[in-house]
Amino acid sequence: MKLSKRKREALTGYLLILPWIAGFLLFMAYPLIDSFFMSFNKVTITPYGIETRYLGWSNYKDAFLTDPEFSEKLFLFLKSNVLTIPIVIVFSLFVALLINQPVRGRSLFRAIFFLPVVITSGEVVQELFAQGAATIPLVEKYGFVTMIQDNLPPSWADPIIGIINQFILILWYSGVQILIFLAGLQKVNAQVYEAAAIDGASPWVSFWKITLPEVKPFILVNLIYTVIDLFTNGFSDVIQLIQDNMFQTDTGLGYASALAWIYFAVIFAVLLVAAFFFRSKEHRISAAGR
Repeated sequence: MKLSKRKREALTGYLLILPWIAGFLLFMAYPLIDSFFMSFNKVTITPYGIETRYLGWSNYKDAFLTDPEFSEKLFLFLKSNVLTIPIVIVFSLFVALLINQPVRGRSLFRAIFFLPVVITSGEVVQELFAQGAATIPLVEKYGFVTMIQDNLPPSWADPIIGIINQFILILWYSGVQILIFLAGLQKVNAQVYEAAAIDGASPWVSFWKITLPEVKPFILVNLIYTVIDLFTNGFSDVIQLIQDNMFQTDTGLGYASALAWIYFAVIFAVLLVAAFFFRSKEHRISAAGR
């Protein structure tokens, strides 16, 4: 049977993406569906295999009504990241603005700022954190931590101290965001700045009127990336709690799966809120005109 050119091209395309589809179904879709199924069951591992007993929404109810540790850790982690995410975004934008300046050795500076992203992975991060390399010595030397503990309630002091204790790592986690902002800054036409300077605009006014609106879509991209990066790294107490519950006899895989899906729902809600507030002006105008 002779196929038309269009059908041959379509068939070639399907064959090229077939390995990706097979990998997604096997390694992503199936584990997700299986995890969602287990979250409604009591899962027991026996010598004869995995046994499940249907519990309905019991695991989800227990996460909030019976397990005080999960609610507390989830709330503290959210509160900590409410402070951490703006720090990462603002620092990334600040560094991107600096290394976007036309100075000699600009490529070297970019490499230096991106180098921590290459080395801070896996065991390297764990070892740096264990040796106290993620803290700022000046903070400990001048007693800023003690001052925060004395003047703030524990519910606010603990997240702030947590950020201070991991401040270097937080800045190191900004490497990818810096590159994204740098790409956004380089798409701004230099003639726009020249025209603004001729009209008497100061660098500060140019930043607020030209630079910031141009990089606003990249702020949303970085916001999404930062939320996912922070919520899924190995320092999350919630993820550690989920892992601990996986191997406990009274909870097991079923309860741990329920916690994981609740955690996923929280991350998804945070991303929806971020996307809502950073919608483009054109999209809002289009939506209002319907």
